[in-house]
Amino acid sequence: MERHEEIQRSITKKFRKEIWKRFTAAVVKYDLIQEGDKIAVCISGGKDSTLLALCMRELLKHRVKNFEVVYLVMDPGYNDLNRQVIVENAELLQLPISIFESDIFDVVAQTDRSPCYLCAKMRRGYLYSRAKALGCNKIALGHHFDDVIETTLLSMFYGAEVKTMMPKLHSTNYEGMELIRPLYMVREADIIAWRRYNDLRFIQCACRFTENCVLGDGSGVSKRQEIKALLKKLRQTSPNIDVSIFNSMHNVNLNTVLGYTDGDGYHFFLDTYDKKTSTDSEDDE
Repeated sequence: MERHEEIQRSITKKFRKEIWKRFTAAVVKYDLIQEGDKIAVCISGGKDSTLLALCMRELLKHRVKNFEVVYLVMDPGYNDLNRQVIVENAELLQLPISIFESDIFDVVAQTDRSPCYLCAKMRRGYLYSRAKALGCNKIALGHHFDDVIETTLLSMFYGAEVKTMMPKLHSTNYEGMELIRPLYMVREADIIAWRRYNDLRFIQCACRFTENCVLGDGSGVSKRQEIKALLKKLRQTSPNIDVSIFNSMHNVNLNTVLGYTDGDGYHFFLDTYDKKTSTDSEDDE
């Protein structure tokens, strides 16, 4: 067995429970793939998106549904060394990647406010545009379980709203396009374990702004890193804390929140307070 075959096989054998079953569970639970889909698997060069590409390739082998994939790499301005790592990994794993260039890093270099937000937004636009040009109707990104939990807490702590990273979204700017996140239920620790087991090397963010990538006032340590540290501390006394956070976003009780927003606008609890029955009392809490 060649090395790329061993690496591919490790997903369904060594890491079957931790990665493969959680990957397929998310695909089924959130109905991420339909018959006839053509999906652009977006590879940044990091561990998450590369694992996603291999999982999608494995799913193709199982012929659960009739769909196509293309492995799309956008170079936003990587240095030669980082780009070479991406190319070498693609060759090692025998992934037929399609690379295209953009000037995102140069554009973001000219802003001093929320560079990471601008970078992410521009990346998304470029990926949608190129994927659509290739005849795709979906893009797949490598966000995982930990990204979901961290985003939920970031929104609460620093965005003053309760929202999470969704497993799939309709594009608002590219008609007919969707974004899916098949690694939605896969934990980062298991992705790291898979990387180490196979002795693989990937690029990190590879962005010149990484050290200052923050939400809020643009100073200090990354807010996401703060959340990671907080969760790590909380797990010491509550090992399942992240699972509780994840499940809470599946069980929002609109009768017990002060306000919420939907397609019709903002709704305050007093708007319907007097219309509620006597059973909606404090005795129920």
